[in-house]
Amino acid sequence: MTVSALSTNADDDKPFSQFIQEFKAQLRHLFYVRSDINQLSIKRGIPPFILREIMSSNPLATYVPAKYGGRGGHIHEGLALAAAASYESLPLSLGFGINWALFLQPTGKYGQDEIKSVVFDDFLRNRKMGGLMITEPDYGSDALHMKSSYTHENGKYHIQGTKHWAGLTGWADYWLLTARHKNADGDLKRDIDFFICDANGPEQNIEVEEFYENLGIYLLPYGRNRINVKVPAVHKLQPQSTGIKMMLDLLHRSRMQFPGMGMGFLQRMLDEAVQHCQQRHVGGKSLFTYDQVQQRISHLQSAYTICSAMCFNSSQKAGIENNLAPHGLEANAVKTYVTDLMQRSAQSLLQLVGAKGYRLNHIAGRAIVDSRPFQIFEGSNDILYIQIAEALLKQMQRAKQRNLFTFLRGHELTEHAADRLKKLFDFNIEMQLSQRKLTELGCIISRVIAINLVLKLAETGFKKILIDNCLSNIHQEISVLMGGFTTKNSTDFIENYAEENSWFDCFTQSIN
Repeated sequence: MTVSALSTNADDDKPFSQFIQEFKAQLRHLFYVRSDINQLSIKRGIPPFILREIMSSNPLATYVPAKYGGRGGHIHEGLALAAAASYESLPLSLGFGINWALFLQPTGKYGQDEIKSVVFDDFLRNRKMGGLMITEPDYGSDALHMKSSYTHENGKYHIQGTKHWAGLTGWADYWLLTARHKNADGDLKRDIDFFICDANGPEQNIEVEEFYENLGIYLLPYGRNRINVKVPAVHKLQPQSTGIKMMLDLLHRSRMQFPGMGMGFLQRMLDEAVQHCQQRHVGGKSLFTYDQVQQRISHLQSAYTICSAMCFNSSQKAGIENNLAPHGLEANAVKTYVTDLMQRSAQSLLQLVGAKGYRLNHIAGRAIVDSRPFQIFEGSNDILYIQIAEALLKQMQRAKQRNLFTFLRGHELTEHAADRLKKLFDFNIEMQLSQRKLTELGCIISRVIAINLVLKLAETGFKKILIDNCLSNIHQEISVLMGGFTTKNSTDFIENYAEENSWFDCFTQSIN
């Protein structure tokens, strides 16, 4: 049973294990009895009664500190909630993740006491939602050069600018807004500051100029927002050092929590693949018995195991009591690999299901378009792979070590994995690599870090056969990636490629 959104927070007093089981049952009832998620997910937005019932059990209380009446904001419970949601709906889980990592956690860590109690109480009693606005139309990945600005006047901060691609556009009641201080000469300072904006407060309304027709994640609205608001001084977040380091702490924590959204999704891909292949018969025998099918399902199962290891690791490290600003290498490795696994798993499910999966109202087709942007937002994977490689090479230079194997064996993120990969990594690496080689190296290192995490998970008693199969699959993947990394390729775009270069002309000349 669900409770009214106007009731007390009785659900918040339940043991988390009881709450999460009831929440899973509630989602199944909403998505398969009261509505059809296969039809629901191809329409923009979410029916009000669905959102009302989902929020009625106060799931966001999981992310609120206990001193403010929430469940405590424990990372392992937050990841479990995200996983429960993503098993049924990846966009729903993303909505939870936005509220959690991009609003409630930074507010709890950096918000001033006068505003924190107000915001958290509003979330718990009135089921409010919050999000983050960083990205600007002309400064996507180049956030440090954002043009949104603020001035301080009459005890308030006047913030102006344009933001886009903020999840929950037009829905969220609260926003974290990012801007740079504008001095008297009109110049913008380098540092970035964060402000809490109450969209329902005086002088704080944010105008949505356009809602985007986003490809996938239809349940969540995105768009372009015009910012011209004045917020009270107590709404400014207080960094422990600089605003840029505060932003890195926020983003790295969010990336470390991506496995929560990936966990349920990857398990769903695996379950759907197994069920389909066991029931489908080709050539007089079950599809499940074919060797190539077994390989695909094995890779899906490995993705499930890797994500489990990442969730276990993040539960230990991603709490707001820890400063994650210096931990970009690990956070980027987690985010890139788990999102690659999500897209790859969706592609494998579609390949196994075949033609009927190539529809938005089928879980396979929907999974492809819903998981794809995870490789782009909060840092494009191509960029993050370069950052991983650059961070590694800098550490190697400081250690005055060029042998890749020797360095990885002594690094805390790869020390357990290195011995398994000695034959691949026992060579001196060039310190000056092209951008494409940095991308390839970053991709490889993320997989090595994953092996390390899986080996740590094995120590907890996680099922050994899953661990062994997973390690074998990652090792094979790294071997393939190393083949590409060690192959020289400096090809570039050829200008005027179409001039005097038609295959049709070549063919007609050859037969004359």
